[in-house]
Amino acid sequence: MEMKSPKSANQDIPSAEPELKSSLDFTKTRTDHITVFIIDVLGSMKFLLSCFILFAAWICWNINLFPLKPFDPFPFPILEMAVSLFAIILSVLVLINQNRQGKIETIRQQVEFEVNVRAEEEITKILNMVHEIYQHLGINTITDQQLEEMKEPTDIKQIHRTIDDMESNENNRINPGE
Repeated sequence: MEMKSPKSANQDIPSAEPELKSSLDFTKTRTDHITVFIIDVLGSMKFLLSCFILFAAWICWNINLFPLKPFDPFPFPILEMAVSLFAIILSVLVLINQNRQGKIETIRQQVEFEVNVRAEEEITKILNMVHEIYQHLGINTITDQQLEEMKEPTDIKQIHRTIDDMESNENNRINPGE
């Protein structure tokens, strides 16, 4: 009876770590770095407090609470225009961030699927090895249909077809005219 050492047995199992880490590295371009920086700055409490302070100072200046000449008298049309333009910019940034988060979530789902498929393959291999050990030791195993099904390799192409069919059915349900 030939026994493999744990080191040689582990060599048969491919390492997923480098490939998966590279798949999760989403921020690659300069534009991605700039987007992340802007989102981090505009989505912070410091930025919110800075806006409150700026708006309060603007209003106080223009209602003569400071000894300075008002430049935007009540009802503050310049402030209103600036805040409206800023709201448009923030809305677009929120949409950009949501698109980016959607892409990241898609990558995470793909990586999770890949990890689950690899785990399924490893479990199937272990089941086959345990079954072979039982047979080698002469232990009678009762024919178990469920065990035999679990020992079968996973059909990844069939899983992809099923997912694609489910997505197309969902799209047809949501957009019946398209």
